[in-house]
Amino acid sequence: MTRRQKRLAGILVVGGLAVLASYVVAFISHPETRWDIWGGVPGSLRSLYTVSMLLAAVGFFPMTIYVLYRVDADNSSIVGVPGYHWVVSAYVLVLSGSAAWMPLTYAMIDAPSSALWIAIRVVLFGVALGGIALLAILLRLYGRPPGWQHRLAVLGCVLFCWQTVILDALVWPYYFAF
Repeated sequence: MTRRQKRLAGILVVGGLAVLASYVVAFISHPETRWDIWGGVPGSLRSLYTVSMLLAAVGFFPMTIYVLYRVDADNSSIVGVPGYHWVVSAYVLVLSGSAAWMPLTYAMIDAPSSALWIAIRVVLFGVALGGIALLAILLRLYGRPPGWQHRLAVLGCVLFCWQTVILDALVWPYYFAF
């Protein structure tokens, strides 16, 4: 594993733990309002969200495994430009935003404000942008010839983007009125 890959692995471990911790802490510290994070999302869409969240979480793994172990971190390029630092930046955006969303949302539930709403929207769009960047990187990354692992990584990223771009950044805010 190269230095760049080790750096990404560290970011994934720390960022992943931060995301999980933010959810656990938020749920434990807000037992009365635990389910208020749905806002006004109708019940008919909640089942879609549940399935989509699971598919996005599952899709995150082949995407990340491919980027971490199958991409040559020292010799990869995106349209002729060295590209692994873009991968690292996209994951930082996704993980930091994902870790911030739940605490910001519960802060918004507890004491609504325009500043918190803007922060939530910025965080959601940041995660969406990171997901889109990862998809673009996977589609434009040169190095090893694409095979089934690459196609599985792209599919995983598409599922992740469906959740983060469409459902989280666009649909959820529409229903979460304050």
